[in-house]
Amino acid sequence: MTEPTPPGGWWATVREALRGSHHDYTAGPLGRAIVLLAIPMVAEMIMESVFAVADVFWVAHLGADAVATVGLTESLLTLIYTAAMGLSIGVTAVVARRIGEKNPEGAAEAAVQGIALGLIVAVVIGAVGVTFAPRLLAVMGASPAVQTMGATYARLMLGGNVVIVMLFLINAIFRGAGDAAIAMRVLWLANWINIALGPCLILGVGPFPRLGVTGAAIATTIGRGTGVLYQLYRLWRGDARVVIRRAQLRLRPAVMRTMLRLSGTGTFQVLIGTASWIFLVRIISSFGTEAIAGYQIAIRIIVFALLPSWGLSNAAATLVGQGLGAGNPERAERAVWLAGFYNMLFLGTAGALFVAFAGPIVSAFTRDPAVAPIAVLTLRTISYGFLFYAYGMVLTQSFNGAGDTWTPTWINLGCFWLWEIPLAYLLARHAGLGPRGVALAVTIAFSTVAVVSAVTFRRGRWKVQRV
Repeated sequence: MTEPTPPGGWWATVREALRGSHHDYTAGPLGRAIVLLAIPMVAEMIMESVFAVADVFWVAHLGADAVATVGLTESLLTLIYTAAMGLSIGVTAVVARRIGEKNPEGAAEAAVQGIALGLIVAVVIGAVGVTFAPRLLAVMGASPAVQTMGATYARLMLGGNVVIVMLFLINAIFRGAGDAAIAMRVLWLANWINIALGPCLILGVGPFPRLGVTGAAIATTIGRGTGVLYQLYRLWRGDARVVIRRAQLRLRPAVMRTMLRLSGTGTFQVLIGTASWIFLVRIISSFGTEAIAGYQIAIRIIVFALLPSWGLSNAAATLVGQGLGAGNPERAERAVWLAGFYNMLFLGTAGALFVAFAGPIVSAFTRDPAVAPIAVLTLRTISYGFLFYAYGMVLTQSFNGAGDTWTPTWINLGCFWLWEIPLAYLLARHAGLGPRGVALAVTIAFSTVAVVSAVTFRRGRWKVQRV
């Protein structure tokens, strides 16, 4: 599973990955290719997770109702993340395939069509979110106090969803093309702005007004919006692998149909997975605000570990797409198993640390005697399955990178909707395990996804997928 140390040493490769280069990912040592892509992608995903962790860290100072507000709104935002990630699946697959075919103009066309689709989706979601934000919080089980506190926060986050969609979508263009370092810098910029503004607007530091949870929404939206402006600048600048010119700013029906097919299936796929979290939160909410707060804190910490693993998974997807575009499916397959091994090493270490130090880690976010024990129990329980998650995440993204978006869709449907949700309800309500039952169901379901994905991947049907 390992390869010889590349010329110049690993540190030279790390520096090249962070700087960015026009490396040909369809040839050369696979280990080096994975490192060049994965390091900036992991850094990007860490920065994405920092958005959630930074917000909940400062909002936790306002009490359980404030944390519940952010948590329930984030559960609603999973629908936006679904749209953004679904569109990203199609964009990454087509852009990577065109780059592998040495067709940068085709990659640029796909990028334009993807951005157009993203804008349409964001406008629709924004209109619905602004209008029905308080009612949506109520449906999620928010108490009257949480509804009152969180109405403005929810409206700002849902109404400004275009920055979330564009941030995901345009970074998917860069990742599919192999310009992972650009995507990384986008998230660095957006996060530093959010980190700087967050405590100022939430707690009223210095000359800034104390806006509470509303301040968290404003800081996050400004940070992400700045990142989107930088993305657009890099697409027009002309030094990236994908360059958009004025003549390409028009809809192309043939490319649009391909994007709609892949992105539509991809969105449905992610919807199945992410919507299951909404049902899990609904089950948790029946145990009270403290249970919601504890569960959300644990999930935010877990996301901090899982999102970097998505970086490795995205690297595998890019290598699969470009490998198939270059007519080398065997290289694509070897890249997947090697990336899965690297991911197992990373996530296995993270899971062991979470199990051993769950208490001290949670105490950095809350010391509430009613909230902390639930967070600790949830964190430990879900972390037991990290070794399985490692391979499952890489395999799922590899199907998508090949343009085979239906296979992971069916896997998600069976493992999450027909297995995880009923199991969570039975364990939490009928077996009397409460929040621990929900966490246990998550561990079992994601481990099942990994096993089913590995068996399906070995059959090799993804190698003949056309995009």
